[in-house]
Amino acid sequence: MMSFLFMMIFMIPLCFLKNMFWLVQMFLFILMFMFMNISMNLYNFNNLSYMFSCDMVSFGLILLSIWICSLMLMASENLFKVKFYDNFFLFNVMFLLIMLYLTFCVMNLFMFYLFLEGSLIPTLLLIMGWGYQPERIQAGLYLLFYTLFASLPMLLGIFFIFNEEKYIMMYFLKYLNLDLYLLYFSMIMAFLVKMPMYFVHLWLPKAHVEAPVSGSMILAGIMLKLGGYGLLRVMIFLQQTGMKFNFIWIIISLLGGFYISLKCFCQVDIKSLIAYSSVAHMSLVIGGIMTMSYWGFMGSYVLMIGHGLCSSGMFCLANINYERLHSRSLFINKGMMNFIPSMSLWWFLLMSSNMSAPPSLKVMTYKKLTNG
Repeated sequence: MMSFLFMMIFMIPLCFLKNMFWLVQMFLFILMFMFMNISMNLYNFNNLSYMFSCDMVSFGLILLSIWICSLMLMASENLFKVKFYDNFFLFNVMFLLIMLYLTFCVMNLFMFYLFLEGSLIPTLLLIMGWGYQPERIQAGLYLLFYTLFASLPMLLGIFFIFNEEKYIMMYFLKYLNLDLYLLYFSMIMAFLVKMPMYFVHLWLPKAHVEAPVSGSMILAGIMLKLGGYGLLRVMIFLQQTGMKFNFIWIIISLLGGFYISLKCFCQVDIKSLIAYSSVAHMSLVIGGIMTMSYWGFMGSYVLMIGHGLCSSGMFCLANINYERLHSRSLFINKGMMNFIPSMSLWWFLLMSSNMSAPPSLKVMTYKKLTNG
């Protein structure tokens, strides 16, 4: 695992050379194919060391992170043409990728928290530095305060576990069975806000609408999945309390997802529409994880991967429309099939995969979630 980390770190000097974004992008594709060749065991941790390890959950999300970061550079080609702080943008993307890689690989619960919150910094810089409207300041503050305030109780929960058990390594935590209500709520709420669950979702549409295409792609593709990944990790040692309280989150998320789906019918902003559909998808992920069954976990995991692939593509297509018409309004974007006929194919493929049509990855997801 360290070899891939050092490869990403040594790519950082390339970010400050002139006209090197194509080389960074090429190295990211090479890194992705190298990472795919790791031999993985389906049920156990692999390449286990004191600090780093990788299982199937981490493997898929790291692969998705590298893929989306390379696509972010492709989608932001206009930024490199006008030379708008392009070197710092490259550095920001690489730093974000390193933070995400460490978040998914690290086995220490405190280090996981550190890298989880550290990944917010480059995302915030993307929104505030390369966003479109002045309202991006407010969107950035919403993102920062919603996630940070919900995460502080989790930090206290990690300190409590370390004080009681004297270890916080993830592969030992499965032997714990803590029945403490305060610990349960402090650990769970941080991830529910990051998902986000209905009632604490207001930061997401604001952040998506004001973010540049790269910020929207990484937010929809990976940042929402951090909450699901964290829930998969902590629900292992919060099973006893989860049996008593998980039904609350299932009810809230499913009813909230239904209401958000209805709200999608009223949207006239393309990015806002895709953002609200992301909230509806994540509500199903929360419902699947909270069942604490094998089928629920697997269904939620596959849904996270499938949603990360198709929603980031939809944000990219929305940006292509925005760059040509300088508007995100559905009324102004009508009739684009006459101007760009080939793009209608991509809109059809990505929207059909978003609604789990057969060629997509998410076809079996809803069957798994129903079984769960």
